[in-house]
Amino acid sequence: MTKKTDEKHSGAARIARRDGRGDVKPAPLFVLVEPQMGENIGAAARAMLNFGISGLRLVNPRDGWPNEKAGAMAAGATLVVDRARVFETTREALADCNYVLATTARSREALLPVLAPAAAGAELKSRIDRGERCAVLFGGERSGLANDDVMRADAIVSIPVNPAFASLNLAQAALIIAYEWAKAEGRTAPPSELEATLPASRENFERFVAHLVGELEKTGYFFPEEKRPNMERNLKVAFMRAGLTEGEVRSLRGVIKALVKGRKD
Repeated sequence: MTKKTDEKHSGAARIARRDGRGDVKPAPLFVLVEPQMGENIGAAARAMLNFGISGLRLVNPRDGWPNEKAGAMAAGATLVVDRARVFETTREALADCNYVLATTARSREALLPVLAPAAAGAELKSRIDRGERCAVLFGGERSGLANDDVMRADAIVSIPVNPAFASLNLAQAALIIAYEWAKAEGRTAPPSELEATLPASRENFERFVAHLVGELEKTGYFFPEEKRPNMERNLKVAFMRAGLTEGEVRSLRGVIKALVKGRKD
């Protein structure tokens, strides 16, 4: 790595990314140890950026670096691939880190604290908020992390997979950890269009009910006459319980008009 490139990325450990408001926020580093296929590196990069992580470090990638297949697989996450730093050893890749997690299925062998993915995300969030530089280790596709690399970590992340088929693809593991990081950071799913729509105003709701009752009256629906008050009340309560939005009220009034027009035709 040239001096110019090294200087360019010297601050990448506390990966600064910009959210929708332009704020700069730190995030954990993802360190891939001896990854084999460029496609898997690219897929992991894509998973990272999906959840706001852009700091990627590679330890002795099998097919060298840069890798065209990684860039192609990363799709729109070329930012992560282009800024990736390459190291010869895990020790060098972690030299400037304060807290390290290792993803491995051999949690009992290491005698280290074991965290579920959600707990790992919360721990990373807490430490990064304190200004610590954090990293997550991922092993190569064939055999995962070596014991020596696992022992460089402060704790292990154990993903609760099916014990009869515990092998996860590199990108899948990266996606799970990145997702839990995003949750710990407070990201939530965007509201649906229905959730973002205001509830119908009382005036519009009452007009809808009056419209419906008026057309039903023309068909002789309210029979016998003495039961009409209860029938009207039941209809109104049913639609009130539905919690109709402004858009839904407009749609229902359109339905009534269409039915009336069809009856006249």
